[in-house]
Amino acid sequence: MRFFCLFAAVLCCAAAQEAPPSMSPLEMDALHQLLTIKRVYVDRLAGGETATQMRDMIISSLQNARLFIITENEERADAILRGSAEDLVFSEIHSSSDGINVRSNFGTGRSSSTKTGPYGGVGIGENENSHSTERRHEATAAVRIVNKDGDVIWSTTEESMGGKFRGSSADVADKITQRLTEAYERARRLPR
Repeated sequence: MRFFCLFAAVLCCAAAQEAPPSMSPLEMDALHQLLTIKRVYVDRLAGGETATQMRDMIISSLQNARLFIITENEERADAILRGSAEDLVFSEIHSSSDGINVRSNFGTGRSSSTKTGPYGGVGIGENENSHSTERRHEATAAVRIVNKDGDVIWSTTEESMGGKFRGSSADVADKITQRLTEAYERARRLPR
């Protein structure tokens, strides 16, 4: 009998460790819907010309992940990826100024109408100015996957200043795909 109780306790502990963290029914439903998607259409992203380039990078990254079939035909898609993106190149200007100044004057007054004392002065000064301009590159994207009913079933916002070997837009596209892959894997581990 003791062996049976001990065995049951071990099974309960193992099941508790594998159970996913508590999720709301809405979160679980959204994750389950990710598993039903076969084809995704990536819509035009808001944000200007750089958003068009970001769209292409997101398509490429999603295609390489092989989670879904990426389609150019919106009518055939089970879900649509929508959002906005921007890739900015700007200059950051830094200016600083430091200085030290000491001034002093010495003198004596008249002690009588015929005598006057010496007069002197000291001055020390140092100033340092620096000015630098740094070129910066930053990309951001906020995207969501919307099902045929118009419900948002997944979303993320990513930003990057660029990676060591890739630009900021490519880094953001890869981060989006990574977050989506993580959500997809969580959905696969959920009980049905």
